[in-house]
Amino acid sequence: MVTKSLNVGFISFRFEGTDGVSLETSKWAQILEEMGHTCYYFSGLSDRPEDRSMVVPEAHFLHPEIRDMYYRFFREVVRTEEDTAWIHARREFFRKHISRFIEVFNIDLLIPQNLLSFPLNIPLSLALTELIAERAIPTIAHHHDFTWERKPLIVNTVRDYISMAFPPDLPTVQHVVINSDARHQLARRKGVSATIVPNVMDFENPPSDADKYAADVRQTLGLEDDELFILQPTRVVQRKGIEQAIELVSRLGEKARLVISHASGDDGYEYTNRISEYARLLGVNLLFAVEYFDEYRGITDDGNKIYSLWDAYPLADLVTYPSTIEGFGNAFLEALYYKRPIVVNNYTIYKTDIRPKGFRVIEFEDYITDETVEMTCKILTDKELEVQMCQHNYELAERYFSYTVLRNKLKMLLDNAFGTNNY
Repeated sequence: MVTKSLNVGFISFRFEGTDGVSLETSKWAQILEEMGHTCYYFSGLSDRPEDRSMVVPEAHFLHPEIRDMYYRFFREVVRTEEDTAWIHARREFFRKHISRFIEVFNIDLLIPQNLLSFPLNIPLSLALTELIAERAIPTIAHHHDFTWERKPLIVNTVRDYISMAFPPDLPTVQHVVINSDARHQLARRKGVSATIVPNVMDFENPPSDADKYAADVRQTLGLEDDELFILQPTRVVQRKGIEQAIELVSRLGEKARLVISHASGDDGYEYTNRISEYARLLGVNLLFAVEYFDEYRGITDDGNKIYSLWDAYPLADLVTYPSTIEGFGNAFLEALYYKRPIVVNNYTIYKTDIRPKGFRVIEFEDYITDETVEMTCKILTDKELEVQMCQHNYELAERYFSYTVLRNKLKMLLDNAFGTNNY
């Protein structure tokens, strides 16, 4: 029997750039398209095909109005009557737009990305929850983060709405989480079962060598020939623990530059100022390189090259990943995919879901030690050891975090929702 093609509707705050949710959405969409389905996108910001996208600016959590209300809900002590009225007015606004999205693209399956687990835009999530309940539309809710995982979100004035929709317990919704702790917490806190689908990379197809376009990355970043290229491939937010990367570079005693690839701003700029001052105090050459990197290669308005982040990895001497909290760890998989040595803080999900697989990396526990520095120096100077370590890691990652794993998981979820061959 031929498998029926589905119209799949991804919905989130944004689908743009190199944040983890956008990247994983691209991977899911690629596999679903290869399976014969067609993917569409609803968001507040999008770089997906225009003819398959519906963009409503107010859906983005950085829309000024949405951001202002978010701060009220998570910083004030009491919710006012006006606050509640605003939530319901915006909920109706989003209901109309989501309904139009479903109808215009004849959506068979919804895949909310973090929208039903992380309360960055409460009326948008409420509207989606109500529509799923009313229409009984099959839904695979992909959860990357939860309210209870973020200390600043624990005290709020919208607990009633969080209980209702983050996430909702509805019969047509299958819940997907990216780690075992999230599955446990979701069952304990909400009585909801979930399927673990880890983040993945296309390990069956190794990356190509750096081409001519990327040959001048080091020069563009201002790196000298004898300067180590240390890559911190994350956003500039406090939970990324970038102070530890700065301290490590300082203690290496080598000429080196720490390059941060992603932007700051989601949590304000205080942390950016903090690590800039810390790097100055420790004498570390720190470069915020967001202007040079994007999801895809391109040219700026003034004619300068924009590189993909994938252009940076092969040229990096070392990747630092000192996060204190991660839902999974995209940057970890990316470093393994490009066969680069990586320094990792032993954060909870790494400790429970990744480390037991047997990866060989430079680990530390919350702070940099002499052993961390010594092991890093050894890897940087022993090429044979580096190659052995990276090859071992690649083979393990291919076994546990490949597109084949994702393809099998998605097939199971679709069978659960629609039956064999989607009928």
